Amino acid sequence: MKNATPKLRKKSFTIVEQACHEIHGFSKLYQELQDKVTLSGQTQSTLKNYARKLAHLSLHFGKLPQHIDEREINRYLASLARKSTSPSLSDFKFTIYGLRYCYRLLGMNEKVVKLPSIKREKKLPVVLNRAECRALFKAPDLLKHRVMLSLMYSAGLRAREVSRLELKDIDSGRMMIHIRRSKYNKDRYVPLSPLILEGLRKYYYACQPVQYLFNGNEPGSPLSVRGMQWALHESVKKCKLQKGITLHTLRHSYATHLLEEGMDIVTIKDLLGHERIDTTLIYLHVARPNRTNVFSPFDRLYTKP
Repeated sequence: MKNATPKLRKKSFTIVEQACHEIHGFSKLYQELQDKVTLSGQTQSTLKNYARKLAHLSLHFGKLPQHIDEREINRYLASLARKSTSPSLSDFKFTIYGLRYCYRLLGMNEKVVKLPSIKREKKLPVVLNRAECRALFKAPDLLKHRVMLSLMYSAGLRAREVSRLELKDIDSGRMMIHIRRSKYNKDRYVPLSPLILEGLRKYYYACQPVQYLFNGNEPGSPLSVRGMQWALHESVKKCKLQKGITLHTLRHSYATHLLEEGMDIVTIKDLLGHERIDTTLIYLHVARPNRTNVFSPFDRLYTKP
């Protein structure tokens, strides 16, 4: 008779844990990286992206990034670039960013200069027209999801900003929304739409959220970004929109529509919480001109002698 005792399962390590276990000195490097990201106010997703790429690199060569030869690094990066159809949005990008961060952390600025530069993609953002917005906000079956998507567009909020919103951040007396600990670790206020306030009140009395404006599955937890993405995906599917729509599309649409309605670009920059005006200027290339004398020359080809 065979032994019925179940085999012990081998513990599955994350790539970072594996590097800490197998590469001498990686634990210390990871701790320094963690401290630097925390002190500079950057997000945990930044730490995760950089640490994973550095772990992959270290495990590939069997040594720490600072001990890898320049020629070996370039060969490794070239292989990443070849594997991807869009290197600037792939492992290639985050590996370079992770290496730059690591070299600066270790005071090895001469190595930073030698890393290849990354070309920024010149894609314009996807923007919904007003009819598409109305269809999208009407599509969700749950009141919670209808209000959540509408709120994102109405105030131009990032997904994580909506996830972290608490009941106390909705100031109906001043008709403002307080955005706390946003990107760059900054707070800001944005106007609260009267129509959105009406929807929020209906939602509040129907769903009775606690602490967070949009609660997650666990009591006292916020709705996750993944949960928000699911709600958007289902809504897009239901109203059969063909554009490549993400949660950030609502923010792009907000900024573009404000510009088309005549709001100045500096005010839009402040409402969006952008660090630099350059980031906001992209909407000048997307917004439809609202001046009455703007037209296509094709329209005049067959109407004038």
